[in-house]
Amino acid sequence: MFEKLELARMAQALAAHSGARMAVIARNIAHADTPGYKAQDLPSFASVLASEGGEMRATRPGHLRTPAGNFALTPQTAPGRESPNGNTVSLEGEMVKSVEVRQSHDMALAIYRATSDVIRASLGRSR
Repeated sequence: MFEKLELARMAQALAAHSGARMAVIARNIAHADTPGYKAQDLPSFASVLASEGGEMRATRPGHLRTPAGNFALTPQTAPGRESPNGNTVSLEGEMVKSVEVRQSHDMALAIYRATSDVIRASLGRSR
């Protein structure tokens, strides 16, 4: 039932993106002392959503012809200053990114929970 609601679908996508980005951040932190390691990051959720045509939805065949969205979340090299051993991981920067990701994930869960509460209320059920 929830997969047909656009808001719930978007919240689920945001939660999945946040989880994938947190995994990349954790990998960066794990390689903070690895010589030559280049820090990575995922594209922002807004750019991922836009690349999949998330801002507009077709209402009938032939309306808003867009290519099929085969966007894969692939980490990209993140810009950063290189240390003498060639490593570009900044622990402080990764910590800031992890807080941003946690906030995004919490927001996705709150949206999903609120959607669930509205559906329960419309069906006449309480928590």
